[in-house]
Amino acid sequence: MTRSIFIGGTGSHAGKSWMATAVCRWLKRRGVRVAPFKAQNMSLNSYPCREGGEIGRAQAVQAEACGLEPSADMNPILLKPNADTASQVVVNGKVWRDLAAREYYAHFPFLLEQALEAFRRLEAEHEVVVMEGAGSVAEINFRDVDLVNLGLARRVGAKALLVADIDRGGVFASVVGTFQVLEREEREVLRAFAINRFRGDAALFDGGVRTLEQRTGRRCLGVFPYLDGVRIDEEDSVALETMPAPAGYGGDVAIVKFPLMSNFTDFQLLPGARWITRPAPRRFRTVILPGSKNTLSDLRWMRLRGLDGWVMEQHEQGAQVVGICGGYQMMGERVADGAREAKGLGLLPARTEMLPVKTTRVVRARTASGHDFRAYEIHMGVTVVEGAHEPFAYVEGAGEGIRHGRCVGTYLHGALEDTVVLGELVGEAAPRAADREASYDRLADWFEHHADTALFEELFL
Repeated sequence: MTRSIFIGGTGSHAGKSWMATAVCRWLKRRGVRVAPFKAQNMSLNSYPCREGGEIGRAQAVQAEACGLEPSADMNPILLKPNADTASQVVVNGKVWRDLAAREYYAHFPFLLEQALEAFRRLEAEHEVVVMEGAGSVAEINFRDVDLVNLGLARRVGAKALLVADIDRGGVFASVVGTFQVLEREEREVLRAFAINRFRGDAALFDGGVRTLEQRTGRRCLGVFPYLDGVRIDEEDSVALETMPAPAGYGGDVAIVKFPLMSNFTDFQLLPGARWITRPAPRRFRTVILPGSKNTLSDLRWMRLRGLDGWVMEQHEQGAQVVGICGGYQMMGERVADGAREAKGLGLLPARTEMLPVKTTRVVRARTASGHDFRAYEIHMGVTVVEGAHEPFAYVEGAGEGIRHGRCVGTYLHGALEDTVVLGELVGEAAPRAADREASYDRLADWFEHHADTALFEELFL
């Protein structure tokens, strides 16, 4: 019989993805056939599946930790915001439709059935399914249309672990308050809680654990320390707010932080890069325009802030400008999306037309120097480059992207996650990338050393 473990949080960015990834890897090392699942994800960080379609990057990471290929069943509903109150809705890996926030829940019965069918397919093939929640499990205003938290956990008979982040403060109120606002049948799903990101001597929190256990009537699975030196791909840009101040590699690099920026994981090897939201009074060696969920909207945002002129000025003063996906589209002469059209930056002799069908694929690419690297594409536009040009790379023997003077454009997400490619672009040896498998093992060790694993087996397995 398949068991399902739900991991929810007291709030956003409490460490649900970390805990789910750690549990996935820990179970895999014990020989358990385990798969990740998040019914509904809101993220502009996505990853293509080999069978087609896309899912949230966090579930792709968890699949990797389980030793599995990412599958659309692991994240059947993906919301990709393209405005403050509207999102592109991806169902079973494919674009379904664009919906305003208030329209979305009118489709609750259909979306719920899609989520349950995907869960059942995973359940049929694995011994354990590790489910991740979204935001807080106590979003009581969405109780009647809950697709991803305790409402779904109850429907599939999952046992739930509540994760709280002590590093942000207010851990007593967040844990006890969560239990207080839940209905009795929702509280019954929660079997234990975990305290995450503790700094210092955990023994000093023994009294706090006892207080929380008394107030909630639940056991504490463990007090988990802040784990430094391990990074996994995050699902949203909230993670950028918790990154350390700029330092280290990439100090001469500026990255324009679009409101609808997608796949910021492209830049995890550039911890020292400066994130730009307005013109900065200094010169950079490289300026990067990242991916965007809505190229025309973010291009308009750049112009309203004067960043288009700033990028051009940086280029005139000797900076290299690199555009990835939406950023690549902006660097051309024009971008057309149906009846809408906008003038680009004019840095590349290229024109882009948006199409209704999205390209999602994982590729092997090769640089002009002969270096092979892994990358992926997720975009809805087709860019045509005018005249002869040097490609950025080669995919299946065909040129991809463009190198034009001090300008580079490409659709290949993940290219800058390769240290050789990154080093070639920024002109110096890039730092060695973290070993992903070693990171997953460190997370499993972190879980094993700080969790009451006997209690975990008793309550969840």
